[in-house]
Amino acid sequence: MSVSVLSPTRARPWPLATAAAVCLLSFAAFWVAQRLAHVNMLDVMVYRAEGETLRAGGDLYAMRATSANLGMTYPPFAAVLFLPLTLVGVPLMRTLSTAGNLLLVVALVQLSLRLVRPTLSRADLWRTTLWVAAVVVWCEPVWTTLRYGQINLLIAVAVLWDLTRREGSRWAGLGIGLATAVKLTPGLFVVLLFAAGLLLWRRNPTLNQWLRTALTATGVFLATTLTTALALPADSAKFWTQTLFETGRVGHAEETANQSVSGVLARLMHTDAPGLWWVAAAALLGGAAMVLAVRAAVRGDKAVAVIVTAFTALMISPISWSHHWVWCVPLLILLYDRAGRLWPVTGVVALAFASFALWWVPHDPGRPELDQDATQMLLSAVYPLTATAVFAGYALTLRRAPAARAVTEEREPQAVAKE
Repeated sequence: MSVSVLSPTRARPWPLATAAAVCLLSFAAFWVAQRLAHVNMLDVMVYRAEGETLRAGGDLYAMRATSANLGMTYPPFAAVLFLPLTLVGVPLMRTLSTAGNLLLVVALVQLSLRLVRPTLSRADLWRTTLWVAAVVVWCEPVWTTLRYGQINLLIAVAVLWDLTRREGSRWAGLGIGLATAVKLTPGLFVVLLFAAGLLLWRRNPTLNQWLRTALTATGVFLATTLTTALALPADSAKFWTQTLFETGRVGHAEETANQSVSGVLARLMHTDAPGLWWVAAAALLGGAAMVLAVRAAVRGDKAVAVIVTAFTALMISPISWSHHWVWCVPLLILLYDRAGRLWPVTGVVALAFASFALWWVPHDPGRPELDQDATQMLLSAVYPLTATAVFAGYALTLRRAPAARAVTEEREPQAVAKE
């Protein structure tokens, strides 16, 4: 962005047509760069294999696909979602996957802007969306999502679609429920919704928007999961009783691409099984972060509540690949909007997600991450460290706020007395 439309005082904005042209040019360059990099779009090939296995009536969790011998890790409903991928040829599927994900980048930016600054005019919203999308498409999580043909952008858009609905919308909760049925980690947003909704209900015993959305999301998740269980009983039973607990099925915990607390501890301890240390760290960090998120929600700061919850889910998950961190997009928008004189903070966070620093360490086959030195550990923990710093910074602002109010309240009576 050159001139921010998020600022209440700004110079004359660039025309919408200019923003659209720049975004289109950036996306075209991105597409060319991905083709020149010979991206393999490995994950979308696995999704296609899951759909084909479902059509053939095979065992979803015995399936292996691609040269990497990858299996299915999502709940069985995901295979239903991937059925359309089997209706076209592989080249067209890859093209449609890339085009669809680029459109989802635009959707993610626009929904993030609605979350952070819901009062933006329609013209300013679209103009800013296109400028921001032209830039954030190049950050590592987005690049890697498109490189593999992943569904991270779709999950984030489904969640934000719910959380930016107008007050009283009967559809709010549908996206989170479906996203949780596809990939379980969005379920943490249901925890946020229930916790904030119940606290607000205690103040005013009415069915508030937080509770209404939580109930809808829970209902959609249960209905989708139970319907899938009736249609695919064997696959559903296998997932919920066996596959769900096979964390090693996804990959090795110590891989540099794993940007969760589990990955950091695995590399720190030089082991692929951090065990109870991860459980304790995830419980401590996750609990503290969710307190911050719920507190923000009750204070009326939905943007902070949503983003803290998203990053908490990424931190405490056993495996959070770097491409899962597409939630950096709403975070950067939030920081840019609120940084004020601390605008370098936004720059540092943006650099963390745009630098590809986690890939600067050895990560070839042979599992070199088990023998990292201190510098390599820092580089391969760039996303969790950034998230922890953001959490700490927000907690510090909450501690300073009551002190600032106390000073103001003390000065006001003195001023009145002097008058």
